[in-house]
Amino acid sequence: MIITIDPAILNEMVTNNYENLEKLSDERPVLLVFLRHFGCIFCKEALCDLSEKRTQFENKGIQLIFVHMSENDIADQYFNNYNLSGVSHISDPTARYYKSFKLTKGSFTQLFGLRTWIRGYSAKKEGHQLELAKHLGDSTQMPGLFLIHNGKIRDQFIHKRASDRPDYDRFLSYNVKVQ
Repeated sequence: MIITIDPAILNEMVTNNYENLEKLSDERPVLLVFLRHFGCIFCKEALCDLSEKRTQFENKGIQLIFVHMSENDIADQYFNNYNLSGVSHISDPTARYYKSFKLTKGSFTQLFGLRTWIRGYSAKKEGHQLELAKHLGDSTQMPGLFLIHNGKIRDQFIHKRASDRPDYDRFLSYNVKVQ
């Protein structure tokens, strides 16, 4: 079931480039990517995946926007490290927007269960390292992705486990109808 979001929240969300999310979604579809924390190996994996698909999203007319719980200068360092320089992002240190999008704190099983450990091992083999530091975000926060167009959520992926790896091609298949 696709969640609904209060339009006032979209209007309130402003990127590091002072872009209003509601207006951006009226111009083109936006893939809003909520990250757990920059030290999370699965978030690093997601940054790597989205970096590889960034051109495909741009060619399709879909704008990537990330939501994180760090300061913007820390976020910029991580985005630069993953060849996502210049990407728009929204700092949400209190996780207010996470809550608005129904993204919860993870349970022990969601964060540390057997499947998460197994996936963590494979992500680590790909070169992603875990970092723990409060300034990188809340390590208990669950992530999610939302495709927003004309102020409405058109598709979503809400992680059941921290280790879930979204099918980004599903979001690329969205039929863009710019008005």
